[in-house]
Amino acid sequence: MSGHSKWAKIKHKKGAEDAKRGALFTKLSKEVTAAAKEKGGNMDTNFRLRAAVARAREYNMPQSNVENAIKKGTGEIPGIIYENVAFDARLGVVALLIEGLTDNKNRTTAEVRNLLNKNNASLSGAGSSARLFTKKGFLAVDKTKTTEDALIEIALEAGAEDVKTESESFEIYCEPTQLEAVKNALTAKNIDTTEAQVTMIPDPNSVVNIEGNEAKKVLSLIEALEENEDIQNVYANFDISDEEMAKISEQ
Repeated sequence: MSGHSKWAKIKHKKGAEDAKRGALFTKLSKEVTAAAKEKGGNMDTNFRLRAAVARAREYNMPQSNVENAIKKGTGEIPGIIYENVAFDARLGVVALLIEGLTDNKNRTTAEVRNLLNKNNASLSGAGSSARLFTKKGFLAVDKTKTTEDALIEIALEAGAEDVKTESESFEIYCEPTQLEAVKNALTAKNIDTTEAQVTMIPDPNSVVNIEGNEAKKVLSLIEALEENEDIQNVYANFDISDEEMAKISEQ
């Protein structure tokens, strides 16, 4: 299982999203605003906005918040202007790609650098981490909801590229533009997803296995970065065994 999905899994178990709902809504609003500013407030023609709004709804963000975020992006109501930022970093053998939205790039850069330093990590050359990742649509389905054969047939017919079987879930990968089609095809068959988003998947040849103290340090750094309101996503090219993940989840 990729570092992305394993981290999402442990974060869900710890209830980190619910505990920080205020910060989560701020991040979701930023993404909706940035998407609306980039290509307009029409969800029919703006894929990034549709994806951002869908994610906001998955976390039960109030509709009024969503509508206001869109209006800020289109200029209908005053709002802060956000810009995309990305940082390449490294902690030992693990490469990290850090993405954010900020109204003050200098502040965010200083905060990211400080968090990295505190966790014995550092910024690396521009593009050094980004080149190890590919943007993909990602969906996860609980294994109790369907069979592998049925899921593969539905997903591939809807445009998915690959379906992988993990210990507790099926993972579906597709081109970002096919994410909605695959999700809608599953919904039509009454198959719910536990996760559906555009994400960055590490090149399989770049993935490193980590365990013990090294794994704890990487997960601790990712958690610290994701607590920052300017940071939207953190991707890392690691893998951890299910046994090791179970130990960390219990701590």
